[in-house]
Amino acid sequence: MSTPMGTIVHARNLCKNYNTTKALDAVSLDIQAGRIVGLIGPNGAGKTTALKAILGLTDFTGELSVLGLDPRTHRPRLMEQVCFIADVAVLPRWLRVREAIEFVTGVHPRFSREKCQAFLARTKIEPHMRVRELSKGMIAQLHLALVMAIDARLLVLDEPTLGLDILYRKAFYESLLTDYFDENRTIIVTTHQVEEIEHILTDLVFIRDGKIVLAATMDEVGERYAEVLVNPDRAQAARALNPLNERQIFGKSIFLFDGVERARLAELGELHKPSVADLFVATMKGTYA
Repeated sequence: MSTPMGTIVHARNLCKNYNTTKALDAVSLDIQAGRIVGLIGPNGAGKTTALKAILGLTDFTGELSVLGLDPRTHRPRLMEQVCFIADVAVLPRWLRVREAIEFVTGVHPRFSREKCQAFLARTKIEPHMRVRELSKGMIAQLHLALVMAIDARLLVLDEPTLGLDILYRKAFYESLLTDYFDENRTIIVTTHQVEEIEHILTDLVFIRDGKIVLAATMDEVGERYAEVLVNPDRAQAARALNPLNERQIFGKSIFLFDGVERARLAELGELHKPSVADLFVATMKGTYA
């Protein structure tokens, strides 16, 4: 399978079944270099299965190329260029910080001990500390320091800030942007806290029941979708334009439209760009029924 130049992930007709459940149902997707992609979906939608396929952690049918390699047959080579962070609770509680650094030094050829130590020097984490002595926020800092010291082309984050308070979550993503991300790296992130990553995303992918229901750049999302705050006397006219969703606030209706001309919408009321969270709720309507 040939992969287009600059394409980091190239998937065609990707399928994965767990007994009778279709975890991935004919997924086709391209992710380009230098992008930050939010993979968003309800629980059980197929997010983690998709990440496992990309990381070579599960088998599948269909075509998948990651950094030009097949994850099933070239996983050792692939993992030299890929980093993965899941929930930060995975580090053994008995492990000392310096032992974690020694371990990664020994297993990853692209790890820089100096970079890791420079990052940790900005925290309250000391080399002699054990993981069990660290708060969850400090464990996240340690995990991030280990990963950001690896010269990887693809970083995969699966709910990386789960259980952290808002200050640590904000600091985590700010560190990613300022200390790690550049045009040669690509980040794929899944999270349920979409409002916190919206400002860093370049691309948005919604997955539902194993199918991709939206794959677009954030610019395309801004051009395609619009919310309109409509007075009650114009509500029927708005409904005639087949909105994706309607919700009430302070006696007015907010309608979400897909692909309707802005001039027509402006006649109905005040236009706004929808948040990713509101777009997600509208797109997944009925999923939680």
